[in-house]
Amino acid sequence: MRIYIKCVSRDKEERILIECYEVREEISNIIDFVKLKDTTLTAYMDQEEFYISLHDIFYIDSVDNKVFVYLKDKVYELRNKLYELESLYGGRSFFRCSKSVIVNLMKIECIKPALNSRFVAKMKNGEEVIISRKYVPELKKKLQ
Repeated sequence: MRIYIKCVSRDKEERILIECYEVREEISNIIDFVKLKDTTLTAYMDQEEFYISLHDIFYIDSVDNKVFVYLKDKVYELRNKLYELESLYGGRSFFRCSKSVIVNLMKIECIKPALNSRFVAKMKNGEEVIISRKYVPELKKKLQ
């Protein structure tokens, strides 16, 4: 696969053109990654509203009926339900890895086995997220 980059003047719209024989999974992953850059979520911290790029999210966690989004070094609260976020972004690089956590697959550094058929995903920010055994088979399919 060759990559060409053509610089255009600022008065023209930036665009991405993909030429392929068929839309394979790797092409779909590229498309999802590009779309991820332009999508934002509304998040809150100390009564202030912030717009967070999906690309910056490491994982989303639900604790005591509150949903939190974890970035590299910040945590914000969301007003969405976890199942809503899963249905909106689950087809992209986000994956439900336990009852209360959705992880961004693009932010995983490595995955290693843990006790009781579970796995641990070490995130690129150093945090670790448990992948419960119920979700391990689906994760293996996604990562192949």
